[in-house]
Amino acid sequence: MGRLIKNNYTNIALLKELMTTPPMTAQQHAEIMRKRIAHRRMVEEAKELKTASEDVFEGH
Repeated sequence: MGRLIKNNYTNIALLKELMTTPPMTAQQHAEIMRKRIAHRRMVEEAKELKTASEDVFEGH
């Protein structure tokens, strides 16, 4: 069990707030998705650089 269990109660909102909040626009959704993708790419590139640097040190 290497993963932590996510606490589902950290963001508690009133049902009325959830039901009366307008849905996000397509532009808002697109911006959120662009940020997620950029972050994921940054993490993947960092992992690749780390493994590449480890390979360099193991070769010597």
